[in-house]
Amino acid sequence: MNNVLSYLRIPFLASSGLAALGSSLLYFRQNDIIYPATILNSRTEVPKPEDFSLTDAESLYIPTPDGETLHAYYLRPSNASLRKNITILTFHGNAGNIGHRLPIGKVLSESLGCNVFMLEYRGYGLSSGSPDEAGISIDGQTGLDYVRTHNEMRNTKIVVYGQSLGGAVTIKLLANNSRQTMNKKTEAEEKPSMAPIAGIILENTFLSIRKLIPTIMPPARFISVLCHQRWASDETIQTVPVDGPPILFLSGLKDEIVPPTMMRTLYDLCKIKRKTWRTFENGDHNSTVAEPGYFEAIWQWMLEEVLDEEDNTETDRTDVARDELWA
Repeated sequence: MNNVLSYLRIPFLASSGLAALGSSLLYFRQNDIIYPATILNSRTEVPKPEDFSLTDAESLYIPTPDGETLHAYYLRPSNASLRKNITILTFHGNAGNIGHRLPIGKVLSESLGCNVFMLEYRGYGLSSGSPDEAGISIDGQTGLDYVRTHNEMRNTKIVVYGQSLGGAVTIKLLANNSRQTMNKKTEAEEKPSMAPIAGIILENTFLSIRKLIPTIMPPARFISVLCHQRWASDETIQTVPVDGPPILFLSGLKDEIVPPTMMRTLYDLCKIKRKTWRTFENGDHNSTVAEPGYFEAIWQWMLEEVLDEEDNTETDRTDVARDELWA
């Protein structure tokens, strides 16, 4: 498989040159720029779990309320002794497909012992449709609802994990479901409730697309207001109440695409009391996940904030070499 780190950088590097073509391109073709889902055959060439020796995995197709069909991988931990009562719902970045994230899913499943549900947005990989903010937001809710009603995952603690664009999807999903929870509390009649979100993980996520444009597309900085794909996480995260689920912020301090100050600002804007900040000194936008201590930080946070346990449960190796993770 091609080197995924290099592969995932291509869209942002290419878009810098496209910005010079003017405001009409930014407005009319922005979906192609923001969601480069078709480059390098990523719509047809989706790595499979068996390519990574994942033996207890399913490839699933899930309908959305608006008529699309989403592809997903469901990974179960193969070692029963490591199995935890956690399902991690993952939302990927703006390029590639879920197959390119299987090395991450493998560590979360095989080393940390979690169920992992990897959703592919509309227009990506083997999912139908075309991506945009409204549609991907529907996809996020569809994924959460599926996990909440699945006969194996519905009784587990659900952690939502978003990287880059996936972090913006996660923040929007959290805010929408926080509002639903508050509305249910005011309803007179009792209705069956689905499992709440037990935790949130955000990695290298931006404040908004409009605020990110000057960083990745400097010539377009004066026309960023024309961007209708907003993903305004800086506004959305402030709507989540203080009693929201625990949230872990993971920031690569050498991120060349999303300035680390944006992640820190999101952390400061977040009103949730149980929030945790972790940095990785040499982590850039796509390789922070390969930094030493990354998965250990996730594991310790889940123990303390999600499972409420002491550090006496068994895990497999959580630190992996960069070439091993992305091979």
